[in-house]
Amino acid sequence: MYRLPWADRIAAVASLTDAKRLQLFELVAASPAPLGRDEVAEAAGMPRSTVSFHLDRLVQDGLLAVEFYKPAGRAGPGSGRPAKMYRPVGSEVGASVPDRNYDLAGELMAAAIEDSQAGGAPVGESLRAAAFRKGRELAEAAGGLEEFLAEAGYQPEQDGEGGYLLPNCPFHRLSRSHTAVVCDMNGAFLRGAAVGCGSAEERVAPAAAPGQCCARITGGD
Repeated sequence: MYRLPWADRIAAVASLTDAKRLQLFELVAASPAPLGRDEVAEAAGMPRSTVSFHLDRLVQDGLLAVEFYKPAGRAGPGSGRPAKMYRPVGSEVGASVPDRNYDLAGELMAAAIEDSQAGGAPVGESLRAAAFRKGRELAEAAGGLEEFLAEAGYQPEQDGEGGYLLPNCPFHRLSRSHTAVVCDMNGAFLRGAAVGCGSAEERVAPAAAPGQCCARITGGD
């Protein structure tokens, strides 16, 4: 589950506070096919230069993607030049302050329920297994454990002993009302991440600091 960095997600959502930009985004997002600047300008009733500026800003902010197509049925000089077309990105962009990741929790819980129904294992056991697998899978693509923890929203802080404190819980609201289930899932996710980064899963230890994650990373390899 790839996510843009937190600051980029905040910027993307903030980008849509501009009324014109929001209108253009909704036009492109509602289209079944990519749209060119002329089509968007005509539909929005805006100058092409204004539309071009806002569409490119939406691309910069990670909300739209660009494709190039050679226009069909045109002749003459320049007719073969690929046209710049805009479409929405394939994934949603969500942001919260502080950074949370309830989509990941939902994905893990849904996978655990499916696995439990298919194989008959207890849901808790299936959830731990699903969380461990996902943590390992995501961490294998990271540059290291600290980088992974930052990307996942834990806001790691070095503890001076080779480990990390985790001041932010990506599942905070869920952990308050379903503490045992969510903290169990979170611990398995972090153990999988440690393994994915080439560390021992035993580096993940319980933590009890108020307002922080229920786990920490101890020193060691």
